[in-house]
Amino acid sequence: MANASQIVAAFRDVAATKSLSDEEMTDLVKDGILAGLVRIYGANVQAEIAIDEDTGEFDIVVLRRVVDDVEDPAAEVSLEEARWDDETYEVGDVMEIPVAFEQFGRNAVQAVKQRIVQRVRENERDRIRDEFAHQVGELLSGEVQQIERGKIVIMLNRARDAEAIIPWKEQNPRERFRQGDPIRAVLKKVEESPKGPRLIMSRADPLFVAALFKLEVPEIYQGIVQIREIAREVGGRTKIAVYSRDESIDPVGACVGLKGSRVQAVVSELGGERIDIVPWHPDTEVFARRALAPARVSKVLSDMERQVITAIVDEDQLSLAIGRNGQNVRLASQLIGWQIDLYGSREWMEKGSDTSVFTQSPEDQYETADFPLAELSLPQTTLSALAAAGYETFLQVIDLERRDFLGIPGLGEEDADRLLKLIDELTVVEGDAGGEEDESRGKGSSPAASAAPKEGDCESGE
Repeated sequence: MANASQIVAAFRDVAATKSLSDEEMTDLVKDGILAGLVRIYGANVQAEIAIDEDTGEFDIVVLRRVVDDVEDPAAEVSLEEARWDDETYEVGDVMEIPVAFEQFGRNAVQAVKQRIVQRVRENERDRIRDEFAHQVGELLSGEVQQIERGKIVIMLNRARDAEAIIPWKEQNPRERFRQGDPIRAVLKKVEESPKGPRLIMSRADPLFVAALFKLEVPEIYQGIVQIREIAREVGGRTKIAVYSRDESIDPVGACVGLKGSRVQAVVSELGGERIDIVPWHPDTEVFARRALAPARVSKVLSDMERQVITAIVDEDQLSLAIGRNGQNVRLASQLIGWQIDLYGSREWMEKGSDTSVFTQSPEDQYETADFPLAELSLPQTTLSALAAAGYETFLQVIDLERRDFLGIPGLGEEDADRLLKLIDELTVVEGDAGGEEDESRGKGSSPAASAAPKEGDCESGE
């Protein structure tokens, strides 16, 4: 049988492979020795265990209280038996019994081993649980270890002992993997199993697309550009709505990249799945126009109570707006979170609905583009007060009334009057100025809703 120092050295080799510190390994060995003593003396055994850091030798002392009548042999010893060793023992004293590791029998040594292996596994499970519990939505990479009953078992690069799988429902049906293939997936959740924490990965969840864009687009990683909404039909098409916190950065352009390099990298990882990128907008009607891209929308009407958008398009745009098997309008509805009822212009008029929606009113001839309030001739104190209240662009304040401005801390009556005057000057239509509007632009029923996507706002991965 190996001596104690050899056993400690072997345990330390195990500790090195499991990234355990010397202190943690020492605690594990002590716990294992205690398990061996339990096998020898009983469940309630008490002991003092010390390990020499230099030599690796054990110093094991079992503690037993001296009593008249022994009820628990694991923790007690009779006065008569104690006096065989030392006649000075009295009832209530604690007898110290040194134990050499060489005295451990086969069963005790097996108990030591089992206990240490169990503790190492528990520590490993706790480490995996703690490491990945807060990484849901993050992109992880690894290697396909095996494919069993439809699920893909992955050996992760950063935690090779972690159990990670991609269930069938979380896979892209257009993709095929074989054992040994490199693979990337997003962590969807960490679930508990009888064997410990199990990492459920996904290549079908919209989070996977978001994680890929975060990897490819530095502006998203830095938090300058945000993915506000995302809708996906795995293997077919994805629509994402992006927003930039920096007015000088075009969110769509940042995601597309130079000559489409960034979006093409994502499309390649998704096996050619089409991606539409549209600029997010807080106004639901404007957002609906953009979400239906690449189709051009003639008019949108909204029902706030029912959360229904009625979108009317020219006949030559109807099939484009619907998409293959209704995919485009379905994803647009998911993206904005409202139901979209889509009509061609002919069907809308045959219904006997209001045909005035196709008549250009003076308001429809103009499109109010959003821009920072800092571009207006406003005092810095006014701009600071508006920014503190969350208003930084023109379209965010265009519908506010005088009482709304007066309710903002730091703004007085003079400030409110100045802001209302500027809004009136920038939104009132005078005469026929501006000329004929390009038919590709949206025609909102109010200046706030007329910030339709300009050409190029929607980019496709194809």
